[in-house]
Order: sequence, then C-alpha cells, then structure tokens
Amino acid sequence: MNGMKPPPDVGIQLQEAKVAAETGTMSRPLVPPRPDRSVRRGTDVAHVVLRFVSLLTSVTALSLMVSAQEAGSISIYGFRFPVSSKWSFSDSFEYLVGVTAAVAAHSLLQLFISVSRLLRKSPVIPSRNHAWLIFAGDQAFAYAMMSAGSAASGVTNLNRTGIRHSPLPNFCKPLRSFCDHVAASVAFTFLSCFLLATSAILDVIWLSKY
Repeated sequence: MNGMKPPPDVGIQLQEAKVAAETGTMSRPLVPPRPDRSVRRGTDVAHVVLRFVSLLTSVTALSLMVSAQEAGSISIYGFRFPVSSKWSFSDSFEYLVGVTAAVAAHSLLQLFISVSRLLRKSPVIPSRNHAWLIFAGDQAFAYAMMSAGSAASGVTNLNRTGIRHSPLPNFCKPLRSFCDHVAASVAFTFLSCFLLATSAILDVIWLSKY
C-alpha cells in the first residue's frame, strides 16, 4: 500500500546491488583485455629488426659461400699434385647457396612490407591469415636453413680431417682460405636459422594475443 516501507529483504537486495555497482563487481561477460597499443608497436618493431638481421645473415652466408674458391698443391706419398676447390664442386654447397638466396629474398620482401606498414603507422601483421602465412614461411625456411647448414658442415668437416686410413690428407691445409670461407658461411647459415625460428615464435605469440 502507499506509504508503506518495503520489506527488509527487498531493502537488503537494493543495498547489495548499489554496493556492487559502486565497486564494479556486478557480473558481466568476460572479455580478454586487448593489448596496449604501445605493446603492439613494440612487437612490430621487433619483427622489423628480426627481418633486417635475418636479411644480413643470409646475404653474408650467401656471399661467403659463392666467394669460396682457391687453388694450391698437396703432397701424397712425397708427390705434389695441384688441387683447386670451388663451392660449385659440392652439391651440399650448391644447396646452401640456393637456400640462403631464397631466405634472403624472403627476408627482403617481408622487410619491405613491414617497413612500409610501420611508416604508415599500420600494423605490421594486419590479420590472422597474414600471421599464419608468415609463420608457415618462417618455419619452412628455418628447417631448410638447418638442413643446408648440416649438409655443408659435414663436407667441411671431411675437408678438415681428411679420410682416416687413407692417403687423402687434410685439404684445408693447402686450401685454408676456401675452408675458412665455407666455415664462416655455415656459421651464418645456422645463425639465420635461429633468427627465422625466433621470428616464428613471435608469430605464435602474436596469434595468441590478437
């Protein structure tokens, strides 16, 4: 009736609703917070830096390998024989050259796209489909670089140690410059593989946040 006070339980419910509204504890759909814009900008910059360093390492590995050639002489049973070596004499070295050239082209393309987006203040990775595509490419090239580095390192080790129980000696003694170029190229190949794997991890982190 008019003028009558509400029952005590109704007053308690109203009071609880008021307190919940003031403290912000009322139930609402749980929505994951979006990452800060500065955090996303930092992730974009990290992608660009990784692309640039990956481009440098792959180009360095490629240039060192294609410049690996030398001529000299070797002694077997007291007889000296002329020897020469070039990266194109080995299928493993040719494979490394092909893979590093592909990775350099991939890194250059992604670097160009990323820098252009960064200068326009747009996200470096605009969509999840683009992120999945970049992740697949980075992972595939990382495995290819690991395969090429492993194959080339086996041939390099054989050149340095020779063949046991055979007259074939250490070929790196008369062809030291050639072996040094190949070893440095293999080292940069593995470094590029590591950078591509790191880039793939960043892609996964991006996919988990956006």
